[in-house]
Amino acid sequence: MPKVGMEAERRRSLISATVDAIHECGYCDITMAQIAKRAGVSGGLVHHYFGSKDQLLAATMRHLLKDLGTAIRERLARAETPRERISAIIDGNFGDGQFQPAVIAAWLAFYVQSRTTQSNGRLLQIYSARLVSNLTFNLRKLMPGKDAARVAEGIASMIDGVWIRQALRDQRVNREDAVALVEDYVDTQLAMYASRSPADTPHPGKLS
Repeated sequence: MPKVGMEAERRRSLISATVDAIHECGYCDITMAQIAKRAGVSGGLVHHYFGSKDQLLAATMRHLLKDLGTAIRERLARAETPRERISAIIDGNFGDGQFQPAVIAAWLAFYVQSRTTQSNGRLLQIYSARLVSNLTFNLRKLMPGKDAARVAEGIASMIDGVWIRQALRDQRVNREDAVALVEDYVDTQLAMYASRSPADTPHPGKLS
């Protein structure tokens, strides 16, 4: 009889092995058997838990998205103003547990597979919509809704773009530079809004 919690432990091991294998070999070149060997389990067991390589990738991304959500919520709990909450979302997206070479490689594989795998595509859409929605909610405290939606899309695009560019580089990851790059964009957009005359745009409230 298997020990209590063994299945969850094996799943975590397989997910970790998937991230490492994608980083070292690329998604297209790895097999379920290779991932199972890395995790120290049988090939039949990985098929039993996940079914296919695409399903394993989806499970891996759900795990990473859960970690991402936890990191962002922890930062949001410490934020007191709309501007601080925007920074919390940005910083969470470049947290130490996420913005590292192996995880970046897994995300890039996920983006590619989402174009041809329906389940992965839906998962990516949910992630993207949630990111933009959370940013828009806080930006609306600082500027009109139409501008807030536009800037939120810009921030999300910056975050995704920095991740993709890092995935294509053979250089050490620097999360501080990544955060600063996106923060510069936010500051520029907020400064542009603040410079408009009251006659041009009604002010929604104090920029905190």
